[in-house]
Amino acid sequence: MVMAKLTTYIKSEDARTQAEFYTQALGGEILSIVTHGQMQGAQEGWEDKVVHLSLLAGGITFLMSDSMFEPLVRGNTVTINLEFGTNQEAQEAFERLSEGGRIRHPLTPAFWGALFGELEDKFGTLWMITTEAQAAGA
Repeated sequence: MVMAKLTTYIKSEDARTQAEFYTQALGGEILSIVTHGQMQGAQEGWEDKVVHLSLLAGGITFLMSDSMFEPLVRGNTVTINLEFGTNQEAQEAFERLSEGGRIRHPLTPAFWGALFGELEDKFGTLWMITTEAQAAGA
């Protein structure tokens, strides 16, 4: 059986700024940044554009880059789901990620026994924030 590791990759209009927002909202750090200017034969005007960025936020590794080859279109085909161990962690992440964005569904108890909320951050990325479902009667 082949094993895979899921890593979220985000194309951005400004990967550095977006990554800094996520590390502040979720705790963490930017691990590495490679710009086009660091690569041989970089196109003029792209020297400061991010070709690869790695960050740790909320205990999860994300990869990012600036989008230069095609325009970004905000859409609804990908949503990042973060499940937290406590209600407090979920509430804090929800509040921080929603700053400057739009709450699509407030963080409230869901029928399956967990907190659930959905938001679009100020960069257009969709997030679901949840907690671990509690067993009936727990």
